[in-house]
Amino acid sequence: MSLTSALNTAQSIFNNTGTQSSVVSNNIANAGNTNYNRREAVVSTTSAGATVVQIARSQDASLQTQFLSSTSDDAAQQRLLKGLEDIKATMGGNDYETSPATYLATLQTALQTYAGSPSSLTAAQGAVTAAQDVATSLNQSTQAVQSLREDADKEISTDVDSLNNLLAQFKQANDAVQSATVAAASASGAASPALSDALDQRDAVLGQISQLVGIKTVTRDNNDMAIYTSTGTVLFETLPRTVTFQPTNGYTAGTTGNAIYIDGVPLASGQGSDTNGQGSLQSLIQLRDDVAPTYQKQLDEIARGLVTMFSETTTDGGTPPTTLSTQPGLFVWTQNSAGDGETPTSATVIDGMAGTIAVSAQVVTSQGGDPTRLRDGTINPLSTSQNPTGDSGYSTLLDSYSNGMDADMSFDPSTGVDTSSSILSFASNSVGWVEGQRSSANTAAENTSAALTRSSDAYSNSTGVNLDEELTLMMDIEQSYKAGTKLLSAVNDMLQALLDSAS
Repeated sequence: MSLTSALNTAQSIFNNTGTQSSVVSNNIANAGNTNYNRREAVVSTTSAGATVVQIARSQDASLQTQFLSSTSDDAAQQRLLKGLEDIKATMGGNDYETSPATYLATLQTALQTYAGSPSSLTAAQGAVTAAQDVATSLNQSTQAVQSLREDADKEISTDVDSLNNLLAQFKQANDAVQSATVAAASASGAASPALSDALDQRDAVLGQISQLVGIKTVTRDNNDMAIYTSTGTVLFETLPRTVTFQPTNGYTAGTTGNAIYIDGVPLASGQGSDTNGQGSLQSLIQLRDDVAPTYQKQLDEIARGLVTMFSETTTDGGTPPTTLSTQPGLFVWTQNSAGDGETPTSATVIDGMAGTIAVSAQVVTSQGGDPTRLRDGTINPLSTSQNPTGDSGYSTLLDSYSNGMDADMSFDPSTGVDTSSSILSFASNSVGWVEGQRSSANTAAENTSAALTRSSDAYSNSTGVNLDEELTLMMDIEQSYKAGTKLLSAVNDMLQALLDSAS
């Protein structure tokens, strides 16, 4: 090896180790950055010697696709679970102490106590108070459910704005990737830190988009990328597509929320407690338009059952008397039209009934009422007394009310619970429905979380920074640098010896 060749080799070593150490240092500095893909200085040997020809960025398209899909699945499942947890919270938590089912059981006990002492004013007031607690529970549960729907609607609006902003950011990142790709190609494949940085930025935005909606990507010439939803609707292709949503101001039972439109196509709702939705938006639609309304129907059917069960009849006064109509008794409700109407006669949900059900003022002492009317069946002004002699020991009607709470009645099948059961069983099964949905969603959320962790780890292991590997590589670079310095020192000694001999 000539001295010139040796000097060139030493120079090559210093150039390569300088570049390599810079790349490794940058990797180490970004070890905690989840949006950073590891870089590697690629060294190639040519006739001119070894040289760094490219700063390569680690990437794995298949693992990235799995990671984005797992992110969407988990975001949807976790948001659904949170909504079901919020519904459970309206019942008082694990013991369901504020659920309608709990207060209904207390009402039955109070009626039995009153039937055992029909002359007791205290027992009469206790039964009325228990009835008021049931009505209050239904009112508050309705308010909570509609508030949950309204909050979901507001969150949808916020997420839609975020999605539009992310798509705008994606365009900037995608444009930067294309420009850097063209520049790298023009430089005949030279190192392009700008391209790696642009790809990192674009992937980071892509990850945020996948949390809101399920996506699929297609990479085209010059690293140009198009984004589609998991159902095939265009989200981004050269330009971002507009995502639109019109919020609804206030929710009541029966209110239908507006759809989310992506490029003019409505975004579908998720289905099932183990939701098939991807991204938080589909779960928010599911909570707002499916889960919460179904529970609201259950509340409304409990209210309808109570009005029907405690209704009173009017007769023509003949012998035998002929029933003219059935009127609300202990429990009344406000219709959208006006006033208290006749007792419902069909097993059909009356939207919002649970929100307006109340105990008749005719039996509330603080409102000038007489609680003993419950015993005699004279709560409704149009009703006929079931205790015409005014017997203070009369308990037949109270017994029928108590027994009626265990008797089967028909319920609307759209509630997702029993179509024929007692009102106590229906209310209990409503709690069971919520708990069943929540428990299933919780199990599914554990699965999606585990899947996300596995896919994230696999993707990170393939493209992320491993400190142990980088430190080992840094030691190898250090050894190469030392070899270069020894070679340079040897050349220097030989040159010095040559000069000394010439003198």
